[in-house]
Amino acid sequence: MAAGTQFNEEVEAPELSLIMDELEAGEAAVELDDKAPQEVLAWAIDRFGKELAICCSFQADGCAMIDMAHKIDPKIRVFTIDTGRMPQETYDVIDKYRTRYGINVEVFMPDTAVVQQMVTRHGNNLFYNDVNLRLLCCQVRKVLPLRRALMNYSAWVTGLRRDQWATRSNIRKIEIDHDHGGIVKLAPLADWTDEEVWDYIRANDVPYNELYDKGYKSIGCAPCTRAVAEGQDPRAGRWWWETGAPKECGMHCAIETGGFEHELASLLGKNDGSNAKS
Repeated sequence: MAAGTQFNEEVEAPELSLIMDELEAGEAAVELDDKAPQEVLAWAIDRFGKELAICCSFQADGCAMIDMAHKIDPKIRVFTIDTGRMPQETYDVIDKYRTRYGINVEVFMPDTAVVQQMVTRHGNNLFYNDVNLRLLCCQVRKVLPLRRALMNYSAWVTGLRRDQWATRSNIRKIEIDHDHGGIVKLAPLADWTDEEVWDYIRANDVPYNELYDKGYKSIGCAPCTRAVAEGQDPRAGRWWWETGAPKECGMHCAIETGGFEHELASLLGKNDGSNAKS
């Protein structure tokens, strides 16, 4: 399916059958707020069926949710965004899930031509030079492929938790995702803590990324992630060289700075993404 041609375009609603309106989503959010993640997942699977998918970067939260959802529906759909800069350990754990759960992980990648133009202009490690270049890289490698991916579903499940970062403190377990055509976005683990996630992983022998055993607490692209000291904020290992910048990439909250948008539009103007493939 084609990627968008303009950075500020309005993503068209997917031609699917199960979109909810704000009233229904609000009522469901109230009903599900105190429910366990398994109950939220069971509700979503019943409501959306094959038009539901788990978005997983194969961090601990997503791994726990795949295990929970697979026990409810072994045919649960799972997709991931492969930025092209992922640690080998992430690819290793994805293969473990394919083998253990028999899941056909749907992989979406950035548009090759746009990546080539970006790297030609700014270098492979542009993200170290300027916050806006880091955000540009995140947009090209993560946000745009996610937009394309979500055109395939009526609802998506994330591993977001309220205790992860200030920008996530008010997330609901179900809401309308206006950044992606009005589909439904779910966060079954919203009220869980990191300790609860790991308790579940250990109790259920859930495969996880080996980087956690090396001191990593939050895992993204290899050049932008590092281990953190004991007791340090888990997201301190993400884009650690930046000062005062948001510890977000734009996948879960729209970011506008006035700094990277023009450059992104320029890159997309030279290649409209029409040949982008998942």
